[in-house]
Amino acid sequence: MPQVSVIVNGRSYMVACDEGEEAHLTDLARYLDKHVQDLAVSIGQVGETRLLLMAGLLLADELSEMLARIEDLETEVDRLKSGRPGSEKGQKSDVLAVEVLEAATRRLEDLAGRMESLQ
Repeated sequence: MPQVSVIVNGRSYMVACDEGEEAHLTDLARYLDKHVQDLAVSIGQVGETRLLLMAGLLLADELSEMLARIEDLETEVDRLKSGRPGSEKGQKSDVLAVEVLEAATRRLEDLAGRMESLQ
């Protein structure tokens, strides 16, 4: 099992991951580190544990908002799919809207999955 060295708040950590996930893990660590660094700038160095806890809570809040947004988009997609019969032009625009919403939903779900893996 590969191990990746990641840096969070100036400290290096060795973290194991699945084969092929090294770059993804590194990206996640950078994302976490950015939140920790932003917190350190705004509230100061209040201890590593507290900074990591606060960053984790901020990330959990982001995830919560994204999951709610996904749910809203899925509801909208379902509404558009069940749509009412209309003109051919209206149906084409409904299909396009559904495709756009489905693509946005997939992107948000992917991001939410990455955020969940931080927990």
